[in-house]
Amino acid sequence: GKHRIVIPCLGHFKEEYEKVSKLYMNNKIRTTKYTLLNFLPLNLFEQFHRVANLYFLFLVVLNWVPLVEAFQKEITMLPLVAVLTIIAVKDGLEDYSKYKMDKQINNLLTKVYSR
Repeated sequence: GKHRIVIPCLGHFKEEYEKVSKLYMNNKIRTTKYTLLNFLPLNLFEQFHRVANLYFLFLVVLNWVPLVEAFQKEITMLPLVAVLTIIAVKDGLEDYSKYKMDKQINNLLTKVYSR
């Protein structure tokens, strides 16, 4: 069968632990969906998978065609921009609360069995 090696980070095992621990992933919990770098593109990608947002985007693009222009171009964009902004702020706040909870869980003290 497969064997699992556990090296405690104690006393004379510390050097061996530092060598071996670089080879493996850590066991931190991460439930967040976004990072600072991918928040805007990933959030917009998800929001435009909703049919209503695609419909309003279609109206905005259609209104930029001079023959079809029904309203001022800027006024047509306001509902879409407002909805996208509100949903992005909501998603950002939810993800930030998940990040804080993950950080709290990852920093909990644990007990390690040692002879």
